[in-house]
Parts: sequence; C-alpha cells; structure tokens
Amino acid sequence: MNTLVPEVSAWYQDVVSGSLFEVVAIDDDGGTIEIQMVDGEVGEYDSATWRQLYLSPAEAPEDWRTPYELNIEDSTDSDQAFVPENFSGVLSDIEPDLMDLDLGDDFQISR
Repeated sequence: MNTLVPEVSAWYQDVVSGSLFEVVAIDDDGGTIEIQMVDGEVGEYDSATWRQLYLSPAEAPEDWRTPYELNIEDSTDSDQAFVPENFSGVLSDIEPDLMDLDLGDDFQISR
C-alpha cells in the first residue's frame, strides 16, 4: 500500500511495472491525480487507485524532454519580451516617393 502523498512536479516510479512518471496536476475536488509518463503519455489515477500503487520517489530522468523535442535553448524565460535592436529594420531606410498622390476630391498631397 502506498503512503506517498502526490505532489505536482514530483517524479515517481511504479515499483511493479517500472514505469516512471511525473505528477502534473491534482484535482482535489474530483479526487484525481493527473500524471505524465516519460514518453509523453498522459493519464490519471483516482485517489483510491493511487493508494493501492507500489510507488517510490524518483529523480527526473536526464532525457525526460526527449518526447517533447525540447532542449536548453527552448527553456527561455517566457516572461521576457523580445525587442529587437532596430525595431523597423530596413524599412526605416526606405524613402517615400515624392510624387503627387490623388486621394480623391477631398484630399490631395503634392510635393
């Protein structure tokens, strides 16, 4: 019988099957524990089933990002806005054509 309390972001190993998974969410109202296996498969246990599992705490595997094709560069801080040095780029170097534009009877722009 399992006495481990599930924690979000914690990794566990099912001693019987050898499967390794992470708890990704806990729904106290619904009584479910959502998990994600190393291969990316998502599942859930109800509280009664969780208590019947033979689990041991585990470390996150080194290659747990592999199914998601993530690497270190992908883990940038999403709260930081990317602002380029020159916001307009080459568009700021374009000179408008100096020509008469006819925009109708009400508007006319000339040089």
